[in-house]
This record gives sequence, structure tokens and C-alpha cells, in this order.
Amino acid sequence: MDLLKIALKSTLRQEALGEFAVGDTVDVHTRIKEGDKERVQIFNGTVIARYKGQGQVNATFVVRRVVAGEGVERTFPVHSPKVVKVEVVRRGRVRRAKLFYLRDRRRQVDQGPRIRQRRWRRRRSSGDRGRQGLSGTGGYAEGSQTSGRPGLDKTNS
Repeated sequence: MDLLKIALKSTLRQEALGEFAVGDTVDVHTRIKEGDKERVQIFNGTVIARYKGQGQVNATFVVRRVVAGEGVERTFPVHSPKVVKVEVVRRGRVRRAKLFYLRDRRRQVDQGPRIRQRRWRRRRSSGDRGRQGLSGTGGYAEGSQTSGRPGLDKTNS
């Protein structure tokens, strides 16, 4: 059993591929061999799915882009030596783990669902949290002349 773990560990990627999530627009740098020459090709697109695989060995991610009105999807193994690096161009804010609904966008050119950009906000201090206004008084200041119910005004007392 230890031999199997050693063999699997040797096939895993040692350095991190980069932090990216589903919905991010990424540039995937892949190593291409043409004859005796080797070059790096960049595939730009949106990450629509990530698969964990069995024990991380077969972990993959799917990147989709639209070229000349036709959708192109490409699956990349995370631990492949052919994948050099993944650069995040834009962070996306999504509510799904798999974005297969983006496949229907080809029917509606330049329309349809888009992915919103994730923005990082500075957190407020603990004193700024909560609603502004008066708490516990039902929306009226203490000593107010109205109770909030019709006919129960304290002005005629």
C-alpha cells in the first residue's frame, strides 16, 4: 500500500497551479509540442466546472470560451505537466458549482446570462454594523407623541 501512495505522490503537482474558482475568467498556459519545438499556448475562457477526481490524481477543470460565435470547451487535468500555469484575469461571482447554463448563451449573441464580477470590500468596524435608526422603539423615538396605531395619539390627553 505504501508503494501505491509513493507512486501517486510522485505524479501530483509539487507547486500550486494558482488559486481560481468556478466563474473566474482565466488564462491557461499549456505546453504544446510541434515537431521538435516546444511552445506555450494560452487558452482564455471562463471556468465552468471543477472536478475533484479520485484522491486528487484525476482532478480536472473545464474552461469555456466563444470563438466566432461557436462555443469551445476544453478540459485540463490539474496535475498534468502540460499545464504550465493558470492566471486569473477576472474573478467571477456565481451561485452555482457548475455553470452549464452558459452553454445556452450561444443562441443569444451578446445577451443572456453573464457572470458578475466579484469585488473585494473593506470590512466595516464593529460599531458600524446593523441598521441605522432607533432600535427597540418600533420606529419611534422615546417620548414620541404617536404610538404608531391610528386613533391612539397622546396629544389629546
